[in-house]
Amino acid sequence: MPFVPAEQNKCPKCGKSVYPAEERIAASGKWHKTCFKCGLCNKLLDSTNVTEHHGELFCKQCYGRKFGPKGVGFGGGAGALSMDVGEHLGNRNTEMTNAHHSNQF
Repeated sequence: MPFVPAEQNKCPKCGKSVYPAEERIAASGKWHKTCFKCGLCNKLLDSTNVTEHHGELFCKQCYGRKFGPKGVGFGGGAGALSMDVGEHLGNRNTEMTNAHHSNQF
């Protein structure tokens, strides 16, 4: 009977075998320490800052930017309200013009 080595887990990022001494476990897979990085900023991750989305790893900051609520801390919230009412798209009926016209009578 020939010797058959045990099947090693494959890293989801590089596809190479992951040995127990170098493994990081997340997103239903075992990753190399050097492959255990954020999918956006390439920051090395650990158990305290890793998040997963459809098998891809992200740091908490990048996950929030990509998948979190829009406008929180990225210039889209109340601190960055715009007075743009779509005039460049043909919208001529705005609250400002309606209020102006109603005061003329």
